[in-house]
Formats: sequence, structure tokens, C-alpha cells
Amino acid sequence: MGKVSIPVPQNGFSIRNFSTSKRSCFTPSPSTLRISCSGVAELDGSHENKGGLFNFNGIKGVACGILAACTVTSAAFPVTAATQRLPPLSTEPHRCERAFIGNTIGQANGVYDKPLDLRQCDFTDEKTNLKGKSLSAALMSDAKFDGADMTEVVMSKAYAVGASFKGVDFSNAVLDRVNFEKADLEGAVFKNTVLSGSTFDDAKLDNAVFEDTIIGYIDLQKLCTNKTIGDEWRVELGCR
Repeated sequence: MGKVSIPVPQNGFSIRNFSTSKRSCFTPSPSTLRISCSGVAELDGSHENKGGLFNFNGIKGVACGILAACTVTSAAFPVTAATQRLPPLSTEPHRCERAFIGNTIGQANGVYDKPLDLRQCDFTDEKTNLKGKSLSAALMSDAKFDGADMTEVVMSKAYAVGASFKGVDFSNAVLDRVNFEKADLEGAVFKNTVLSGSTFDDAKLDNAVFEDTIIGYIDLQKLCTNKTIGDEWRVELGCR
């Protein structure tokens, strides 16, 4: 008998307990989900198959192996703010000024030749040099953009955890797949702004303006869980 047992985190993948009269392929435990695939014959002389012998054991082994692979894949690659590893803070001189040039390649998919590291930079009240720039995949955590004009900016896949955007004008900007976790967006203006795929966990959205915002239904439901959004704009967004 051959047996392969693969333990994976329970929160990585969820499978209902499956059992048969002889054995269970999946054996959950309180802390882990363990997938066990056994290779032992299920058919003996007492089973008749008028159409010829059929190797159910082989089929079950293949199915169990596929599910195990899918489970390991799902468990091994979750990306969350809590586990994401960032590169060390850049020591490049004038790295903050690179925002005025922006990321010149890979606007939508966040591809870059070198990281656009704007962490801890201060762009307070910057009214000219950020407008329309591509800041795709920029690292913005703990940076300050308060009062800046960021109209028509492209920030696809930017990492803005803990950054401050108080009073920023994001009109006509593309902010898809941005991580705004714990960011301060009080009074920010999202007018005709693309917010698809962006997350706002624990972000401050007091007095933020959402007018003609472009956002998918699932993303909208997540956004609406943020209780700091004002009543007027909850109605505008369609929060229930």
C-alpha cells in the first residue's frame, strides 16, 4: 500500500469532509487540513463488473492527487498586506523626485525596470508635478500626499498602506488594485475615478467624495464595509 499525506493550512483551502463506507480521502484536523491519498485495491473477487474490470483505485488516486495539488497551490500563494515582503528602503539619492517622472513602462500591469520607492516621501500640497503621472506599482507606504493634485494619475498595483492622502484630488485617476489599507483618505476626491480591485481595509474615508466612481460590484461591497464613508456618499455608491 502506498500513501501520501500532505498537511496544509486550513485557511488556505476548504474541503467538506468526505467519507465512504470504507475510508475517507480527506481527514481534517482542528489546526490543519490533511489530504491523504491511499493506493489500495477497492475491488476484490466479491465485486462483479459485467463490463470488465475497472480500476476505481487508479481514478480515485488521480482525483486525490489533483485536489492535493490544487490545495497546496492555493495555500502557498495567498498575498495579504500582513505577509507581503517589501524590498529594503531605497538609498538612491533623490528617489522621491522620481515620482515627478513616474514609471514609464508597464502602466496597467505594474511592470517596472526598478522599483518606484516613494516610501516616507513628503509631497504635501504638490499641485503640479504629480498630475497625470504613472505611479504604477509604486511603494507609497507612510508617504504624505496631503493636499496634492493627483488628477489623471495612474497608480495600478501601488502599495499605499499607511500613506496619507488627505484632501487629495484623484479626479479621472486610475487607481486599480491599489492597497490603501490603513491609509488616511479624509476629504479625498474620487470623481470619475477607477477603483476596481482596490482595497480600503481600516482606511479613513471621512468626507471623501465618490462621484461617478468606476468600481465593480464585488469591490463595491467590500468598500461599503468601511463605516467612515459619509451617508451621502454611501447613497451615491449604492451601499446597502
